[in-house]
Amino acid sequence: MAPTDPTPRPAPAAANQRREDVLDALGRRIVAGDLPAGAVLTLESVDASYGVSRSVSREAVQVLGAMGLITSRRRVGITVSPRSAWNVFDPRLIRWRLDGDERDEQLQTLSELRAGFEPAAAGLAALRATPEQAAAMAAAVSDMTVQARAQDLEAYLEADQRFHATMLVASGNEMYGALAGLVDEVLAGRTHHDLMPADPNPEAIEWHAEVARAVRRGEPAEAEAAMRRIIAEAADAQARMAAYDAARPAPGAAPDPETEPSAE
Repeated sequence: MAPTDPTPRPAPAAANQRREDVLDALGRRIVAGDLPAGAVLTLESVDASYGVSRSVSREAVQVLGAMGLITSRRRVGITVSPRSAWNVFDPRLIRWRLDGDERDEQLQTLSELRAGFEPAAAGLAALRATPEQAAAMAAAVSDMTVQARAQDLEAYLEADQRFHATMLVASGNEMYGALAGLVDEVLAGRTHHDLMPADPNPEAIEWHAEVARAVRRGEPAEAEAAMRRIIAEAADAQARMAAYDAARPAPGAAPDPETEPSAE
C-alpha cells in the first residue's frame, strides 16, 4: 500500500482563487508601471509578498509568461517584459489597462480595432448564421430594450455582450469568434467606469436590431452598415463622457454649465 502524504492540501477552488488573486495583483502592478520593464522577481519573493505556496506562485507566473508580461529564465529569475512583448489582445490585460491611468487611450485603441473587424464579422454573419444564432441575436436586442427602460446597466451589459459574442461566432470565422472576450472587456469597461449614460441611446439599440434583422434576412451590406453605426456611436459616446469627466470640477467647486453633458 502506497504511503499517504500527510501534508494538508488546499481545496482546488481555493487554490485557483489564490492563483487568480496573485495573477491579478502582479498583472496590475506591471501594467501600472510599479514593476517596470527589466524589474526582476523571484518565486520566493512572490511567495512571501502574497503569502501563497510555491505552486500558486509558479502557476501565476506561468500565466503572466503566456501573456508576454514576463520572461522566466534559470539563474536570472522572473523579468518584467517591455510593452512591445505584451499580448495586447488578452482580455485580462485589457481589463487591467482599462482599470488604470491609460483607460482613455486603451478605449480609443480598442474602438479603432473594433471598427476594423466587427462590421466585417456582421456581414459574414448575414451569410453564415444559423437560424438559432439569428434568433439569439434578436433575443439579445429585446433584452437590451427591456433593460434600457429599466435603467439596469449591468443587465443591459450582459445582453449587449451576448449580442456581440453571438454575432462574432455566427460569422463562421474562428479568428473573429476568438475576439469575443476582447469585445466583452471593452463593453464592460465602458459600463464599469461610468462611460455609459444612465439611459442607453435608443438609436444604438435600434442599430443592433437592424444588424439582427439583416443577419436573419441574409443581407450582408445592411448588417455591416448598421454595425459601423454602432461602433461609431459608441466611440463618440465614450469620448463625450471622457471629456465631461476630465472637465468635471473638483469636489466642492461650482460646476461649469458649458461642460455639462448633453441630454441628446
